[in-house]
Amino acid sequence: MKTHLDCFPCFLRQTLIAVRLGTKDEITQANVLKSVLDEIKATDMSMPPAYSTTFLHRKIRQLLGKDPFKGIKSEYNQIALGLYPELKKKVYNSRDPLWTAVRLAIAGNVIDFGIFTSVDIIGTIEKALHNPLAIDEYKSFKDAVEKNSEILYLLDNAGEILFDRILIEILTGMGKKVRAVVKGQAVLNDSTIEDAKEAGLTDICEVVDNGSDCIGTILEFTSPEFNKDFKSFELIISKGQGNFETLYLPEIISDSQDIFFLFQSKCDVVSKELGLSKGSMLLMKA
Repeated sequence: MKTHLDCFPCFLRQTLIAVRLGTKDEITQANVLKSVLDEIKATDMSMPPAYSTTFLHRKIRQLLGKDPFKGIKSEYNQIALGLYPELKKKVYNSRDPLWTAVRLAIAGNVIDFGIFTSVDIIGTIEKALHNPLAIDEYKSFKDAVEKNSEILYLLDNAGEILFDRILIEILTGMGKKVRAVVKGQAVLNDSTIEDAKEAGLTDICEVVDNGSDCIGTILEFTSPEFNKDFKSFELIISKGQGNFETLYLPEIISDSQDIFFLFQSKCDVVSKELGLSKGSMLLMKA
């Protein structure tokens, strides 16, 4: 997808969320907000919004001298750890644990503080388990899981990573080898190797980083090792709207690959592109 005019107010709103997390000093907040305007003016409208927000958040971290999302990431890892035992029980007691784990993984995608300032985790879990998905290609997903012995799993946010852990535990319990991918450096509240360790995911499966601090997965900026993995895996599970923005491109995916996007459509632009209402939940095959 391409950047739309409606993305520009969102760029500023994302900056405001970040600076308010990073400092209480209003003068610093205003200075950062003004300083990122050059990054916003340099936006390439032909590229997905995640390209521009990648450079935007690099500038924010540079100006603040720290990662503004560090505290809230750990906070929501702990909140999700508290929910984890009951959610895991719900999955294993369900009629189709894979179906339930997929739904919970999509529900977990609501934990996104690059876009939201607060989230309703419990309400979103109930919605995911009891309401139909806007796009639901579960049958194709299940067939692809059964067909492939190895899966590349692109993680998204901290906190959400505990929901992914449950799905990954189901997959490994089915005899699948899962390689989970985190970001190489801090960006927004995206998961890094520290979050994977805090979530206990490193005890469940292999976890690697993609060598990048980009929002989503921008292959020209990820490491050669990750790019090799991306091309070699026949089944890829992609979490989050940023990954959808940057990977839902026909030139990226080979005919031999199945990529499934699990996410919530959190902004008006993406929702309009999909022809869906904002807040829609999707299990979508590329």
